[in-house]
Amino acid sequence: MNTKFIKHKLPCPKCDSSDAVSLNADGSAKCFSCNAFIPDYDKADDMSTNTNTIVPMKQPETSFLNSYTGVYAPLTDRNISEQTARKFGVKVVKDHTGQVKQHIYPFHNGSEIVATKTRYVDNKNFSCNGTFEGTGLFGEQLYRNKGGKYLTITEGECDAMAVYELMQGKSSVVSIKRGASSAVKDIRESIEFVESFDNVVLCFDNDKAGIESARQVARILKPSKAKIINLPNGYKDANEMLAKKKFQEFSTAWWEAKTYTPSGIMELSSKKDEWLHREEKESIAYPWEGLNKKLYGMRKGELVTLTGGTGLGKSSVTRELEHHLIKNTQDNVGIIALEENWLRTADGIVSIEANDRIYLSEKRSKYTQEELHTLFDKAIEKGRVFIHAHLGATDIDEIFSKLRYIIVGCECDWVVVDHLHMLVNVLTEGDERRGIDMLMNRLRSLVEETGVGMILVSHLRRAQGDRGHEKGIQVSLSHLKGSQGIAQLSDCVIALERNQQAENPEEANITKVRVLKSRYTGDTGMACSLKYDVDTGRLHEVTEEETFTNESYF
Repeated sequence: MNTKFIKHKLPCPKCDSSDAVSLNADGSAKCFSCNAFIPDYDKADDMSTNTNTIVPMKQPETSFLNSYTGVYAPLTDRNISEQTARKFGVKVVKDHTGQVKQHIYPFHNGSEIVATKTRYVDNKNFSCNGTFEGTGLFGEQLYRNKGGKYLTITEGECDAMAVYELMQGKSSVVSIKRGASSAVKDIRESIEFVESFDNVVLCFDNDKAGIESARQVARILKPSKAKIINLPNGYKDANEMLAKKKFQEFSTAWWEAKTYTPSGIMELSSKKDEWLHREEKESIAYPWEGLNKKLYGMRKGELVTLTGGTGLGKSSVTRELEHHLIKNTQDNVGIIALEENWLRTADGIVSIEANDRIYLSEKRSKYTQEELHTLFDKAIEKGRVFIHAHLGATDIDEIFSKLRYIIVGCECDWVVVDHLHMLVNVLTEGDERRGIDMLMNRLRSLVEETGVGMILVSHLRRAQGDRGHEKGIQVSLSHLKGSQGIAQLSDCVIALERNQQAENPEEANITKVRVLKSRYTGDTGMACSLKYDVDTGRLHEVTEEETFTNESYF
Protein backbone atom coordinates (compact mmCIF):
# COMPACT_ATOMS: atom_id res chain seq x y z
CA MET A 1 0.00 0.00 0.00
CA ASN A 2 1.34 3.42 -0.94
CA THR A 3 2.27 5.83 1.82
CA LYS A 4 -0.14 8.73 2.29
CA PHE A 5 1.49 12.15 2.21
CA ILE A 6 0.00 15.00 4.24
CA LYS A 7 2.52 17.82 3.69
CA HIS A 8 5.12 18.74 1.09
CA LYS A 9 7.81 21.33 0.28
CA LEU A 10 9.37 21.02 3.73
CA PRO A 11 13.07 21.66 4.48
CA CYS A 12 15.43 18.70 4.78
CA PRO A 13 17.52 18.39 7.98
CA LYS A 14 20.20 16.39 6.12
CA CYS A 15 20.86 18.50 3.02
CA ASP A 16 20.51 22.09 1.83
CA SER A 17 17.17 21.63 0.12
CA SER A 18 14.48 23.97 1.38
CA ASP A 19 11.50 22.26 -0.24
CA ALA A 20 12.30 18.64 -1.11
CA VAL A 21 10.78 16.86 1.92
CA SER A 22 7.34 15.24 1.98
CA LEU A 23 5.74 14.36 5.33
CA ASN A 24 3.79 11.13 5.71
CA ALA A 25 0.71 10.55 7.84
CA ASP A 26 2.70 8.36 10.25
CA GLY A 27 5.21 11.16 10.96
CA SER A 28 7.95 9.82 8.72
CA ALA A 29 9.27 11.80 5.79
CA LYS A 30 11.17 11.40 2.54
CA CYS A 31 13.62 13.88 0.99
CA PHE A 32 13.50 13.73 -2.79
CA SER A 33 16.77 15.69 -3.07
CA CYS A 34 19.15 13.61 -0.91
CA ASN A 35 16.95 10.46 -0.96
CA ALA A 36 16.92 10.19 2.84
CA PHE A 37 14.10 8.51 4.78
CA ILE A 38 13.44 10.27 8.09
CA PRO A 39 11.51 8.07 10.56
CA ASP A 40 10.34 10.95 12.78
CA TYR A 41 10.43 14.32 11.05
CA ASP A 42 9.39 16.30 14.13
CA LYS A 43 12.52 15.10 15.92
CA ALA A 44 14.79 15.51 12.94
CA ASP A 45 16.77 18.34 14.53
CA ASP A 46 17.57 16.15 17.51
CA MET A 47 18.85 13.30 15.40
CA SER A 48 20.42 15.27 12.54
CA THR A 49 23.90 14.18 13.50
CA ASN A 50 22.91 10.55 13.99
CA THR A 51 23.33 8.99 10.59
CA ASN A 52 22.15 5.62 11.85
CA THR A 53 18.55 6.86 11.92
CA ILE A 54 18.59 7.65 8.22
CA VAL A 55 17.83 4.68 5.95
CA PRO A 56 17.05 4.45 2.24
CA MET A 57 13.41 4.75 1.23
CA LYS A 58 12.04 1.30 0.48
CA GLN A 59 10.11 0.67 -2.71
CA PRO A 60 6.43 -0.24 -2.17
CA GLU A 61 5.54 -3.85 -2.72
CA THR A 62 2.71 -3.14 -5.17
CA SER A 63 3.20 -4.11 -8.81
CA PHE A 64 4.18 -1.34 -11.17
CA LEU A 65 1.84 -2.85 -13.79
CA ASN A 66 -1.17 -1.72 -11.82
CA SER A 67 0.30 1.75 -11.44
CA TYR A 68 0.81 2.48 -15.13
CA THR A 69 -2.80 3.30 -15.87
CA GLY A 70 -4.52 6.45 -16.92
CA VAL A 71 -4.77 8.55 -20.02
CA TYR A 72 -2.72 11.01 -21.97
CA ALA A 73 -3.61 14.60 -21.24
CA PRO A 74 -1.91 17.96 -20.68
CA LEU A 75 -0.12 18.35 -17.34
CA THR A 76 -1.83 21.66 -16.73
CA ASP A 77 -0.33 22.24 -13.29
CA ARG A 78 3.12 22.00 -14.90
CA ASN A 79 2.29 23.70 -18.22
CA ILE A 80 3.24 20.54 -20.13
CA SER A 81 1.33 19.87 -23.35
CA GLU A 82 -0.33 16.55 -24.14
CA GLN A 83 2.01 16.15 -27.12
CA THR A 84 5.07 16.34 -24.89
CA ALA A 85 3.48 14.08 -22.28
CA ARG A 86 2.79 11.46 -24.98
CA LYS A 87 6.35 11.67 -26.24
CA PHE A 88 7.73 10.86 -22.79
CA GLY A 89 4.96 8.32 -22.03
CA VAL A 90 3.60 10.29 -19.09
CA LYS A 91 -0.04 9.52 -18.22
CA VAL A 92 -2.48 11.15 -15.83
CA VAL A 93 -5.18 9.85 -13.51
CA LYS A 94 -8.32 11.96 -13.20
CA ASP A 95 -11.07 11.97 -10.60
CA HIS A 96 -14.78 11.76 -11.37
CA THR A 97 -14.88 15.48 -12.12
CA GLY A 98 -12.15 15.21 -14.72
CA GLN A 99 -9.56 16.89 -12.49
CA VAL A 100 -6.01 15.56 -12.89
CA LYS A 101 -4.93 14.01 -9.59
CA GLN A 102 -1.80 12.05 -10.51
CA HIS A 103 1.06 12.05 -13.03
CA ILE A 104 2.59 8.68 -13.84
CA TYR A 105 6.18 8.64 -15.19
CA PRO A 106 7.43 5.42 -16.83
CA PHE A 107 10.97 4.07 -16.56
CA HIS A 108 12.32 1.62 -19.12
CA ASN A 109 14.82 -1.21 -19.19
CA GLY A 110 15.50 -1.20 -22.89
CA SER A 111 12.11 -0.92 -24.56
CA GLU A 112 10.21 -2.44 -21.62
CA ILE A 113 8.56 -0.40 -18.86
CA VAL A 114 9.67 -1.92 -15.54
CA ALA A 115 8.95 0.85 -13.02
CA THR A 116 6.84 3.93 -12.50
CA LYS A 117 7.00 7.04 -10.37
CA THR A 118 3.66 8.56 -9.39
CA ARG A 119 3.37 12.24 -8.56
CA TYR A 120 0.30 13.41 -6.63
CA VAL A 121 -0.86 16.79 -7.90
CA ASP A 122 -2.57 17.94 -4.70
CA ASN A 123 0.47 17.61 -2.46
CA LYS A 124 3.26 17.20 -5.06
CA ASN A 125 4.54 14.05 -3.37
CA PHE A 126 5.76 10.87 -5.04
CA SER A 127 5.45 7.11 -4.75
CA CYS A 128 7.49 4.52 -6.64
CA ASN A 129 6.53 1.14 -8.04
CA GLY A 130 8.56 -1.63 -9.63
CA THR A 131 12.30 -1.94 -9.70
CA PHE A 132 14.58 0.86 -10.85
CA GLU A 133 17.63 -1.36 -11.08
CA GLY A 134 18.73 -1.54 -14.69
CA THR A 135 16.46 1.27 -15.83
CA GLY A 136 17.76 4.08 -17.97
CA LEU A 137 17.37 7.77 -17.32
CA PHE A 138 13.86 9.15 -17.64
CA GLY A 139 13.32 9.63 -21.38
CA GLU A 140 16.42 7.67 -22.38
CA GLN A 141 14.40 5.15 -24.42
CA LEU A 142 13.53 7.96 -26.86
CA TYR A 143 17.15 8.40 -27.93
CA ARG A 144 18.72 4.99 -27.30
CA ASN A 145 21.45 4.11 -29.81
CA LYS A 146 20.92 7.49 -31.41
CA GLY A 147 23.51 9.77 -29.90
CA GLY A 148 23.80 13.23 -31.37
CA LYS A 149 25.32 16.66 -30.86
CA TYR A 150 23.47 17.73 -27.69
CA LEU A 151 21.91 15.98 -24.71
CA THR A 152 20.29 17.96 -21.89
CA ILE A 153 20.03 16.31 -18.45
CA THR A 154 17.72 17.69 -15.77
CA GLU A 155 17.15 16.96 -12.10
CA GLY A 156 13.48 15.93 -12.46
CA GLU A 157 10.97 14.50 -14.91
CA CYS A 158 8.85 17.65 -15.22
CA ASP A 159 11.99 19.70 -15.83
CA ALA A 160 12.97 17.35 -18.67
CA MET A 161 9.62 17.86 -20.34
CA ALA A 162 9.80 21.60 -19.62
CA VAL A 163 13.18 21.83 -21.39
CA TYR A 164 11.74 19.92 -24.33
CA GLU A 165 8.94 22.50 -24.54
CA LEU A 166 11.24 25.50 -23.98
CA MET A 167 13.66 24.31 -26.67
CA GLN A 168 10.78 23.29 -28.97
CA GLY A 169 12.15 19.79 -29.29
CA LYS A 170 15.58 20.93 -30.57
CA SER A 171 17.53 19.03 -27.88
CA SER A 172 17.41 15.47 -26.66
CA VAL A 173 16.35 15.68 -23.01
CA VAL A 174 16.44 13.17 -20.15
CA SER A 175 16.28 13.34 -16.36
CA ILE A 176 18.11 11.60 -13.56
CA LYS A 177 15.99 9.10 -11.63
CA ARG A 178 16.54 9.55 -7.95
CA GLY A 179 17.27 13.17 -7.08
CA ALA A 180 20.40 15.33 -6.90
CA SER A 181 22.21 13.16 -4.34
CA SER A 182 22.07 10.14 -6.67
CA ALA A 183 22.89 12.03 -9.86
CA VAL A 184 26.38 10.59 -10.27
CA LYS A 185 25.13 7.04 -9.70
CA ASP A 186 22.31 7.52 -12.22
CA ILE A 187 24.69 8.91 -14.85
CA ARG A 188 27.24 6.12 -14.30
CA GLU A 189 24.52 3.53 -14.91
CA SER A 190 23.79 5.20 -18.28
CA ILE A 191 27.32 6.42 -19.04
CA GLU A 192 27.56 4.76 -22.47
CA PHE A 193 24.33 6.45 -23.56
CA VAL A 194 25.36 9.86 -22.14
CA GLU A 195 28.84 9.72 -23.68
CA SER A 196 27.35 8.97 -27.11
CA PHE A 197 26.49 12.70 -27.33
CA ASP A 198 29.08 15.31 -28.26
CA ASN A 199 27.87 17.80 -25.65
CA VAL A 200 26.00 17.24 -22.38
CA VAL A 201 24.11 20.26 -21.02
CA LEU A 202 23.35 19.97 -17.30
CA CYS A 203 20.22 21.83 -16.22
CA PHE A 204 19.89 21.01 -12.51
CA ASP A 205 18.01 23.00 -9.88
CA ASN A 206 19.44 26.42 -9.15
CA ASP A 207 20.23 25.69 -5.48
CA LYS A 208 23.34 24.56 -3.62
CA ALA A 209 22.53 20.85 -3.88
CA GLY A 210 21.69 21.08 -7.58
CA ILE A 211 24.75 23.15 -8.48
CA GLU A 212 27.12 20.81 -6.65
CA SER A 213 25.48 17.71 -8.18
CA ALA A 214 25.90 19.19 -11.66
CA ARG A 215 29.62 19.72 -10.97
CA GLN A 216 29.97 16.16 -9.70
CA VAL A 217 28.33 14.79 -12.84
CA ALA A 218 30.53 16.99 -15.03
CA ARG A 219 33.65 15.54 -13.39
CA ILE A 220 32.87 11.97 -14.46
CA LEU A 221 32.28 12.85 -18.12
CA LYS A 222 34.99 13.18 -20.73
CA PRO A 223 36.83 16.52 -20.56
CA SER A 224 35.03 19.45 -22.21
CA LYS A 225 31.85 17.43 -22.79
CA ALA A 226 29.78 18.82 -19.92
CA LYS A 227 28.24 22.30 -19.98
CA ILE A 228 26.38 23.74 -16.99
CA ILE A 229 23.43 26.11 -17.41
CA ASN A 230 23.25 29.20 -15.24
CA LEU A 231 19.51 29.86 -14.95
CA PRO A 232 18.79 33.61 -15.12
CA ASN A 233 17.03 35.90 -12.67
CA GLY A 234 16.98 33.46 -9.79
CA TYR A 235 14.68 30.91 -11.46
CA LYS A 236 14.77 27.63 -9.51
CA ASP A 237 14.38 25.23 -12.44
CA ALA A 238 13.32 24.87 -16.06
CA ASN A 239 9.69 24.17 -15.19
CA GLU A 240 9.43 27.49 -13.37
CA MET A 241 10.75 29.25 -16.49
CA LEU A 242 8.18 27.41 -18.62
CA ALA A 243 5.41 28.53 -16.27
CA LYS A 244 6.56 32.14 -16.79
CA LYS A 245 6.83 31.54 -20.57
CA LYS A 246 10.51 32.56 -20.57
CA PHE A 247 11.28 30.78 -23.84
CA GLN A 248 13.87 33.23 -25.15
CA GLU A 249 15.56 33.67 -21.77
CA PHE A 250 15.94 29.91 -21.34
CA SER A 251 17.17 29.43 -24.90
CA THR A 252 19.82 32.09 -24.35
CA ALA A 253 20.92 30.47 -21.07
CA TRP A 254 21.02 27.07 -22.76
CA TRP A 255 23.22 28.23 -25.63
CA GLU A 256 25.46 30.17 -23.23
CA ALA A 257 25.98 27.22 -20.89
CA LYS A 258 29.62 27.22 -19.82
CA THR A 259 31.86 24.24 -20.46
CA TYR A 260 32.77 22.76 -17.10
CA THR A 261 36.42 23.15 -16.27
CA PRO A 262 37.86 21.99 -12.93
CA SER A 263 39.18 24.86 -10.83
CA GLY A 264 42.68 25.87 -11.91
CA ILE A 265 42.54 24.17 -15.34
CA MET A 266 42.60 26.26 -18.49
CA GLU A 267 43.34 25.91 -22.19
CA LEU A 268 46.56 27.88 -22.40
CA SER A 269 46.24 29.20 -25.95
CA SER A 270 43.05 31.03 -24.90
CA LYS A 271 45.20 33.21 -22.64
CA LYS A 272 47.33 34.65 -25.47
CA ASP A 273 45.85 38.17 -25.38
CA GLU A 274 46.15 38.30 -21.62
CA TRP A 275 49.78 37.11 -21.92
CA LEU A 276 50.58 39.76 -24.55
CA HIS A 277 48.96 42.65 -22.73
CA ARG A 278 49.61 41.74 -19.13
CA GLU A 279 50.64 44.40 -16.70
CA GLU A 280 54.26 43.85 -15.79
CA LYS A 281 55.01 43.68 -12.07
CA GLU A 282 56.85 46.74 -10.87
CA SER A 283 60.13 45.96 -9.15
CA ILE A 284 61.42 47.89 -6.15
CA ALA A 285 65.18 47.72 -5.89
CA TYR A 286 66.80 46.24 -2.80
CA PRO A 287 69.13 48.61 -0.90
CA TRP A 288 72.15 46.54 -2.04
CA GLU A 289 73.29 46.14 -5.65
CA GLY A 290 74.56 42.56 -5.34
CA LEU A 291 71.12 41.38 -4.21
CA ASN A 292 69.47 43.22 -7.11
CA LYS A 293 71.70 41.47 -9.63
CA LYS A 294 70.42 38.12 -8.32
CA LEU A 295 66.75 38.98 -7.78
CA TYR A 296 65.93 41.97 -10.02
CA GLY A 297 64.35 43.71 -7.04
CA MET A 298 61.29 43.09 -4.86
CA ARG A 299 57.80 42.65 -6.34
CA LYS A 300 54.29 42.85 -4.95
CA GLY A 301 52.51 39.51 -4.87
CA GLU A 302 55.66 37.66 -3.82
CA LEU A 303 56.60 36.06 -0.52
CA VAL A 304 60.25 36.61 0.42
CA THR A 305 61.65 34.63 3.35
CA LEU A 306 64.65 36.07 5.18
CA THR A 307 66.47 33.53 7.33
CA GLY A 308 69.59 33.22 9.42
CA GLY A 309 70.91 31.94 12.72
CA THR A 310 70.24 33.63 16.05
CA GLY A 311 72.02 36.97 16.41
CA LEU A 312 73.23 37.08 12.79
CA GLY A 313 71.56 40.34 11.84
CA LYS A 314 68.07 39.44 10.64
CA SER A 315 66.58 42.37 12.57
CA SER A 316 69.14 44.82 11.16
CA VAL A 317 68.46 43.67 7.59
CA THR A 318 64.71 43.82 8.20
CA ARG A 319 64.95 47.38 9.51
CA GLU A 320 66.93 48.43 6.45
CA LEU A 321 64.27 46.91 4.18
CA GLU A 322 61.42 48.58 6.07
CA HIS A 323 63.10 51.99 5.88
CA HIS A 324 63.96 51.45 2.22
CA LEU A 325 60.33 50.69 1.30
CA ILE A 326 59.08 53.73 3.20
CA LYS A 327 61.58 56.09 1.58
CA ASN A 328 61.62 54.72 -1.96
CA THR A 329 57.94 54.07 -2.61
CA GLN A 330 54.66 55.84 -2.00
CA ASP A 331 53.16 52.56 -0.75
CA ASN A 332 51.86 51.88 2.72
CA VAL A 333 53.97 49.50 4.79
CA GLY A 334 52.69 47.12 7.49
CA ILE A 335 54.78 45.52 10.24
CA ILE A 336 53.87 42.49 12.35
CA ALA A 337 56.61 42.36 14.98
CA LEU A 338 55.91 39.73 17.61
CA GLU A 339 59.16 39.93 19.58
CA GLU A 340 59.37 43.66 20.16
CA ASN A 341 57.06 46.54 21.03
CA TRP A 342 56.30 49.46 18.75
CA LEU A 343 58.86 51.70 20.47
CA ARG A 344 61.72 49.43 19.44
CA THR A 345 60.39 49.23 15.91
CA ALA A 346 60.14 53.01 15.67
CA ASP A 347 63.62 53.39 17.21
CA GLY A 348 65.11 51.11 14.57
CA ILE A 349 63.53 52.87 11.59
CA VAL A 350 64.29 56.39 12.85
CA SER A 351 67.89 55.40 13.63
CA ILE A 352 68.40 54.37 10.01
CA GLU A 353 66.99 57.72 8.89
CA ALA A 354 69.40 59.49 11.24
CA ASN A 355 72.29 57.25 10.23
CA ASP A 356 72.96 56.99 13.91
CA ARG A 357 72.06 54.56 16.69
CA ILE A 358 69.70 56.95 18.48
CA TYR A 359 67.92 54.00 20.10
CA LEU A 360 70.87 54.19 22.55
CA SER A 361 70.22 56.77 25.26
CA GLU A 362 73.72 58.28 25.02
CA LYS A 363 73.21 58.84 21.29
CA ARG A 364 69.64 60.10 21.65
CA SER A 365 70.63 62.67 24.29
CA LYS A 366 72.68 64.54 21.70
CA TYR A 367 69.56 65.48 19.74
CA THR A 368 67.09 68.22 20.53
CA GLN A 369 63.39 67.46 20.69
CA GLU A 370 62.91 69.46 17.49
CA GLU A 371 65.57 67.38 15.71
CA LEU A 372 63.99 64.13 16.90
CA HIS A 373 60.58 65.42 15.80
CA THR A 374 61.93 66.12 12.31
CA LEU A 375 63.71 62.75 12.07
CA PHE A 376 60.58 60.86 13.07
CA ASP A 377 58.44 62.63 10.46
CA LYS A 378 61.00 61.97 7.76
CA ALA A 379 61.42 58.30 8.70
CA ILE A 380 57.80 57.44 9.39
CA GLU A 381 55.54 59.43 7.11
CA LYS A 382 52.07 60.08 8.46
CA GLY A 383 49.43 57.61 7.30
CA ARG A 384 51.86 55.21 5.62
CA VAL A 385 53.25 52.88 8.31
CA PHE A 386 51.04 50.51 10.30
CA ILE A 387 52.18 48.14 13.02
CA HIS A 388 50.78 45.31 15.09
CA ALA A 389 51.32 46.91 18.50
CA HIS A 390 51.01 43.84 20.73
CA LEU A 391 54.22 42.41 22.18
CA GLY A 392 54.12 38.62 22.02
CA ALA A 393 51.87 36.32 20.11
CA THR A 394 48.19 35.86 20.88
CA ASP A 395 45.53 33.72 19.20
CA ILE A 396 46.56 32.74 15.67
CA ASP A 397 43.23 33.65 14.10
CA GLU A 398 43.36 37.03 15.83
CA ILE A 399 46.84 37.66 14.44
CA PHE A 400 45.76 36.71 10.93
CA SER A 401 42.73 38.94 11.31
CA LYS A 402 45.02 41.84 12.19
CA LEU A 403 47.38 40.95 9.37
CA ARG A 404 44.52 40.91 6.87
CA TYR A 405 43.26 44.25 8.26
CA ILE A 406 46.70 45.83 7.88
CA ILE A 407 46.84 44.64 4.27
CA VAL A 408 43.26 45.33 3.21
CA GLY A 409 41.93 47.86 5.70
CA CYS A 410 45.08 49.95 5.90
CA GLU A 411 45.85 49.43 2.19
CA CYS A 412 49.40 48.20 2.79
CA ASP A 413 51.19 47.01 -0.34
CA TRP A 414 54.13 45.66 1.68
CA VAL A 415 54.11 43.80 4.96
CA VAL A 416 56.89 42.42 7.17
CA VAL A 417 56.12 39.46 9.45
CA ASP A 418 58.72 38.92 12.17
CA HIS A 419 58.78 36.05 12.74
CA LEU A 420 57.28 32.76 11.51
CA HIS A 421 58.20 30.59 14.47
CA MET A 422 56.55 32.87 16.98
CA LEU A 423 53.32 32.21 15.06
CA VAL A 424 54.02 28.48 15.13
CA ASN A 425 54.35 28.51 18.90
CA VAL A 426 50.87 29.99 19.14
CA LEU A 427 49.29 27.64 16.64
CA THR A 428 50.45 24.30 17.85
CA GLU A 429 52.47 22.61 20.53
CA GLY A 430 54.70 19.64 19.72
CA ASP A 431 54.10 19.28 15.97
CA GLU A 432 56.23 22.09 14.60
CA ARG A 433 56.40 20.72 11.07
CA ARG A 434 52.61 20.54 10.75
CA GLY A 435 52.27 24.00 12.27
CA ILE A 436 54.72 25.54 9.79
CA ASP A 437 52.99 23.87 6.85
CA MET A 438 49.62 25.25 7.96
CA LEU A 439 50.98 28.75 8.48
CA MET A 440 52.89 28.87 5.20
CA ASN A 441 49.78 27.79 3.32
CA ARG A 442 47.75 30.54 4.99
CA LEU A 443 50.42 33.16 4.35
CA ARG A 444 50.82 32.05 0.73
CA SER A 445 47.05 32.20 0.21
CA LEU A 446 46.96 35.70 1.70
CA VAL A 447 49.69 36.87 -0.68
CA GLU A 448 47.89 35.36 -3.68
CA GLU A 449 44.54 36.82 -2.61
CA THR A 450 45.67 40.36 -1.84
CA GLY A 451 48.73 40.82 -4.06
CA VAL A 452 50.75 42.12 -1.11
CA GLY A 453 54.54 41.94 -1.09
CA MET A 454 55.45 39.98 2.05
CA ILE A 455 58.81 39.72 3.81
CA LEU A 456 58.77 36.81 6.27
CA VAL A 457 61.50 36.31 8.87
CA SER A 458 62.31 32.68 9.66
CA HIS A 459 64.82 30.88 11.86
CA LEU A 460 67.30 28.17 10.99
CA ARG A 461 67.47 24.83 12.74
CA ARG A 462 70.47 24.16 14.93
CA ALA A 463 73.48 23.10 12.87
CA GLN A 464 75.11 19.76 13.64
CA GLY A 465 78.81 19.37 14.32
CA ASP A 466 81.41 21.72 15.67
CA ARG A 467 80.67 24.61 13.34
CA GLY A 468 77.31 26.22 13.86
CA HIS A 469 75.63 29.16 12.23
CA GLU A 470 77.34 31.49 14.69
CA LYS A 471 80.64 30.45 13.08
CA GLY A 472 79.48 31.38 9.60
CA ILE A 473 78.77 28.03 7.96
CA GLN A 474 77.19 28.10 4.54
CA VAL A 475 73.40 27.96 4.74
CA SER A 476 71.26 25.71 2.53
CA LEU A 477 67.51 25.19 2.21
CA SER A 478 67.81 22.07 4.33
CA HIS A 479 68.77 24.30 7.28
CA LEU A 480 65.35 25.97 7.36
CA LYS A 481 63.77 25.21 10.68
CA GLY A 482 60.92 22.74 10.85
CA SER A 483 59.59 22.21 7.34
CA GLN A 484 60.42 22.31 3.66
CA GLY A 485 57.08 24.07 3.24
CA ILE A 486 58.96 27.33 3.87
CA ALA A 487 61.13 26.79 0.80
CA GLN A 488 58.32 25.37 -1.33
CA LEU A 489 55.86 28.22 -0.77
CA SER A 490 58.31 31.12 -0.77
CA ASP A 491 59.06 32.93 -4.02
CA CYS A 492 62.47 33.83 -2.71
CA VAL A 493 64.65 32.68 0.20
CA ILE A 494 67.52 34.89 1.37
CA ALA A 495 69.97 33.59 3.97
CA LEU A 496 72.40 35.51 6.18
CA GLU A 497 75.78 34.07 7.15
CA ARG A 498 78.23 35.59 9.62
CA ASN A 499 81.13 34.32 11.68
CA GLN A 500 80.37 35.86 15.06
CA GLN A 501 83.34 34.05 16.57
CA ALA A 502 85.93 35.41 14.18
CA GLU A 503 89.05 36.68 15.93
CA ASN A 504 89.23 39.59 13.53
CA PRO A 505 86.54 42.09 14.64
CA GLU A 506 86.19 43.33 11.08
CA GLU A 507 85.33 39.84 9.90
CA ALA A 508 82.86 39.41 12.78
CA ASN A 509 80.93 42.39 11.45
CA ILE A 510 80.63 41.10 7.84
CA THR A 511 77.35 39.42 6.89
CA LYS A 512 77.23 37.32 3.74
CA VAL A 513 73.92 37.44 1.88
CA ARG A 514 73.15 34.23 -0.01
CA VAL A 515 70.15 33.61 -2.28
CA LEU A 516 68.88 30.07 -1.70
CA LYS A 517 65.86 30.31 -3.99
CA SER A 518 64.59 32.74 -6.61
CA ARG A 519 61.45 31.70 -8.46
CA TYR A 520 61.58 34.88 -10.58
CA THR A 521 65.17 34.67 -11.86
CA GLY A 522 66.33 31.19 -10.91
CA ASP A 523 69.67 32.75 -9.94
CA THR A 524 71.05 31.57 -6.61
CA GLY A 525 74.30 31.74 -4.69
CA MET A 526 76.30 34.45 -2.92
CA ALA A 527 74.83 37.89 -3.62
CA CYS A 528 76.77 40.41 -1.58
CA SER A 529 78.53 41.21 1.69
CA LEU A 530 77.19 43.70 4.23
CA LYS A 531 79.40 45.39 6.79
CA TYR A 532 77.89 46.57 10.06
CA ASP A 533 78.99 50.04 11.12
CA VAL A 534 79.13 50.07 14.90
CA ASP A 535 78.93 53.86 15.00
CA THR A 536 75.86 54.35 12.82
CA GLY A 537 74.17 50.93 13.19
CA ARG A 538 73.87 50.75 9.39
CA LEU A 539 74.62 47.94 6.97
CA HIS A 540 76.71 48.91 3.97
CA GLU A 541 77.54 46.78 0.96
CA VAL A 542 81.26 46.10 0.63
CA THR A 543 83.39 44.55 -2.08
CA GLU A 544 85.28 41.31 -1.69
CA GLU A 545 88.50 43.26 -1.29
CA GLU A 546 86.99 45.16 1.62
CA THR A 547 86.00 42.03 3.55
CA PHE A 548 88.23 40.40 6.14
CA THR A 549 87.09 36.80 5.79
CA ASN A 550 88.95 33.72 6.93
CA GLU A 551 89.68 31.39 4.00
CA SER A 552 88.02 28.48 5.82
CA TYR A 553 84.72 30.36 5.53
CA PHE A 554 84.29 29.42 1.87
